[in-house]
Amino acid sequence: MRPTDIISPDYFHKVVDCQWACPAHTPVPEYIRLIAAGRYSDAYLINWESNVFPGVLGRTCDRPCEPACRRSRVEDEAGKQPVAICRLKRVAADYKDDIRDRLPQPAPRNGRRIACVGAGPASLTVARDLAVQGYQVTVYDSEAKAGGFIRSQIPKFRLPEEVIDEETGYILDLGVELRAGQRIDSLQSLLAQGYEAVFIGCGAPRGRDLPLPGRAEAAPNIHIGIDWLSSVSFGHVEKIGRRVIVLGGGNTAMDCCRSAKRLGGEQVSVIVRSGFDEMKASPWEKEDAQHEGVTILNYLAPKAFVLDNGKLCGMQFEAMAASTDAAGRRTLTPKGEPERFVACDDVLIAVGQENAFPWIERDIGLAFDERGMPVVDPVTFQSSAARVFFGGDAAFGPKNIITAVAHGHAAAVSIDKFCNGEDLRQRPPPTVHLLSQKMGIHEWSFDNAVTSDHRFKVPLRDVSAALKNIRVEVELGYDQQLALKEAQRCLNCDVQTVFSDSLCIECDACVDICPMDCISFVENGEEGELRERLKAPALNLAQALFVSGNLKTGRIMVKDEDVCLHCSLCAERCPTGAWDMQKFFFSPGRAGPACRPQPSAPLRQIG
Repeated sequence: MRPTDIISPDYFHKVVDCQWACPAHTPVPEYIRLIAAGRYSDAYLINWESNVFPGVLGRTCDRPCEPACRRSRVEDEAGKQPVAICRLKRVAADYKDDIRDRLPQPAPRNGRRIACVGAGPASLTVARDLAVQGYQVTVYDSEAKAGGFIRSQIPKFRLPEEVIDEETGYILDLGVELRAGQRIDSLQSLLAQGYEAVFIGCGAPRGRDLPLPGRAEAAPNIHIGIDWLSSVSFGHVEKIGRRVIVLGGGNTAMDCCRSAKRLGGEQVSVIVRSGFDEMKASPWEKEDAQHEGVTILNYLAPKAFVLDNGKLCGMQFEAMAASTDAAGRRTLTPKGEPERFVACDDVLIAVGQENAFPWIERDIGLAFDERGMPVVDPVTFQSSAARVFFGGDAAFGPKNIITAVAHGHAAAVSIDKFCNGEDLRQRPPPTVHLLSQKMGIHEWSFDNAVTSDHRFKVPLRDVSAALKNIRVEVELGYDQQLALKEAQRCLNCDVQTVFSDSLCIECDACVDICPMDCISFVENGEEGELRERLKAPALNLAQALFVSGNLKTGRIMVKDEDVCLHCSLCAERCPTGAWDMQKFFFSPGRAGPACRPQPSAPLRQIG
């Protein structure tokens, strides 16, 4: 970037990757620094502002931010692990003080009423964002408590109920009305009650079945995974057979098999038609399942349920082989081997989820596609019926909690604009600021000592104790000492090196002191060959280079952001102040007055 360029979110997207990788744009390095400083309540509130459920997500998030963490790029081969961003969220939740007096208070009502169908993460996020703007939000759910699939489908050994109660309670305390135990049977009737807008965040409530031979006859011992998990969660199911087969390779399958181990399953096998690495389950979910004695069998396609004297006794499977066609597409084909029999007493089917909208009339102007999904604008989340908005799994199919939260934020903006008669596609711009972190000649407002520690493992409860009680939490979480050590692995990617070429005297002091050889002073050229001429070749083409304008000698300064530690040694060593460390603040647009049209203002410039 040249010194006269305006700083834009697009550029920092390539640097603060962990923040953009999170659908809710959580300011990751900022809350990690607060954890390292022991400021747990402050760290929690930063999380609460964006992802709404820090304690829940600190235990269950799919971690879309962690693969973008730059720590894994600078580790040696023995490390290669990102900062434990997800589990540090839990640290903030576990060690915070009582923060209720720091949360927003119910706002004076503006006379507008909004209905949310379903009390899951998407609906609760909409309610949280709109309630503080004065909207009267009513949330309908068929269950007795708020939480949706967070409460019904995630086992208690992963997510204790008291955590759900606490974080859904923060939202309901904003004046949100929860009509628990009230199932919506007609969208037309709901719209007739005079709500200005209706948000549908009812999830994907129907699990897919497998209509294989023997399915009907063996029905008493075959269970749809998400329905079975819900029954377990609410105490309706307390045992299962000794030998259990779980069909499917996603996170729901992992929850099923681990729950089965706690309800009497001694021999529990997850059987998948694809390879181990292709399973949709998160790597840590598979690891946890295997740690608890679950067997994972790959490349086996289910063919039939087998009965003995009218009772399920096992399943037949066909061995599959992976191959790649001429176009590079990977396909699975039968190996031609004899079918394999696997004995079982019960089968849990976890091969996917589907949306079901039998309660939405088809004559009210709401369009559905050929798959039975509502036609939803991916930017505004508005349906073809102007007053109706969708989000979470109900909008585009099953994803994860943090995506549902992001949908909720975006839909709240749209609902607010809709109620104010504004263009929904004119989205509120983000707020971007840069602020120098220099406090003295050798002092910075952030800790720039880069530790060489590899990622610290989260302590687990002993397996024998964990498997005895399905409501005993398995992960114990980091204690404060481990949390500090893990937080210190963060490279402060939001504190950027900012270079002013007019101050540079080309003394190369920054080049000499850089521990990663990521700064080079070279002749300009095309990017491809320029990357090869740097002091350390910049081989990661996905990572942008930081490039100055022409210096006094005609050379340019090039910095490879891919391996920069943000250690600030270049800024400390620079005799002229050409280098500075500036913290990048990014705040995405949210519902409310801030999303009203504002006069445009230039972003801060470098130099």
